[in-house]
Amino acid sequence: MPEPLSSCVPRLFSNPRADRERPYGPSERAILSRAAFEEAMTEIGAWPGYAPTPLRSLTGLAREAGIDRLWYKDESARFALGSFKALGGAYAVLRLLAREVTARVPGVPVTALDLVVGRYAKVTRALTVATATDGNHGRSVAWGAQVFGCNGVIYVPAACSAGRRAAIAAYGAKVVVVDGLYDDAVRRAAADAAENGWFVVSDTSYTGYMDIPRDVMQGYGVMVEEAISQLPASERPTHVFVQGGVGALPAAVCGHLWETWGRQRPRLVVVEPHNADCLYQSAVAGRPVKSEGDLDTVMAGLACGEVSLLAWAILERGADDFLTIPDEGAIRTMRKLADGEHGGRPILAGESGVAGLAGLLCAAAHEDVRRSLGLAPDARVLVFGTEGATDPEVYARIVGRSPDAVMAGALA
Repeated sequence: MPEPLSSCVPRLFSNPRADRERPYGPSERAILSRAAFEEAMTEIGAWPGYAPTPLRSLTGLAREAGIDRLWYKDESARFALGSFKALGGAYAVLRLLAREVTARVPGVPVTALDLVVGRYAKVTRALTVATATDGNHGRSVAWGAQVFGCNGVIYVPAACSAGRRAAIAAYGAKVVVVDGLYDDAVRRAAADAAENGWFVVSDTSYTGYMDIPRDVMQGYGVMVEEAISQLPASERPTHVFVQGGVGALPAAVCGHLWETWGRQRPRLVVVEPHNADCLYQSAVAGRPVKSEGDLDTVMAGLACGEVSLLAWAILERGADDFLTIPDEGAIRTMRKLADGEHGGRPILAGESGVAGLAGLLCAAAHEDVRRSLGLAPDARVLVFGTEGATDPEVYARIVGRSPDAVMAGALA
């Protein structure tokens, strides 16, 4: 029997503003909608290399958690990037470039293929996209810039690992290291873009910057719809545990499930590190506020101190619970997946990508939290494994084996 995460004590806040009777109305659809999702799905589904990522049943960890079913949406092989972020940043780059080309060449419809083959290279090569990132989003924007034919400048906080910086630079983008945290990188990217006439392609939104983050979040809906279609026909999840960050991912998951299933949607639990808990703190305050933590967490992709305003507009009424966990929970969950404790072949999962699953396992190991979340023996839980071993050196340091060694053990 796998060892439960009883030493990983979570912190839970059940959202008093959650309104499960509230219909998904015009104000929500102005941010995320199935109509806009269909456009994203049609576009991304036509990209070379597109294929739905697998939905894995983790029977061993379901037993450990004392629940009936546990499904894991495994994004470790999404396109060439090993992360769900490929669905957001690159899609937003495409949308931006198509708009800019159309503005300069009126009356001509612009397709992704037009941009890939360089039909409007004279226009796109003069354009630059910029963003801030802890790793995966910047890699997606850099990839999108390379594929669709523009320049990219990616800002990373000082704590961003060398491996993640190199992965971004490999797609031809300029990497700028900011002496500060992720939120400092966001501000620096916005300031430099304004000064140089660049376009910011961010997954967070703030006053005066709302349109492009909608495209980023809408792209994430592809992952959610895939998961819905892959579930057994007679079964729906009772709960979804999803990692937080600035809120773009949980808002995309929440909005898609809310509009699709209404009041029958699963209970949504947003999971963050103890030290980077801007969504948890915002839920407690009833408005967007900064994290009180120092943002020092092994879950580097979630080391965000400020909430995306668009995301909060969805989560304020749509998220049921906010949960924070210690780093140990993510570390031990990565090792459980690498060791095959879920009941199958090893799964490569990065430290930020396991946060939702780690949140479930931490919660299930504490009876008071389990009861508060309604994690009964018949519960069925969906989690999103949003990244693989995107930095092999970091992964090896945490798990104790390289990604290649983990997968080689599966074949031995």
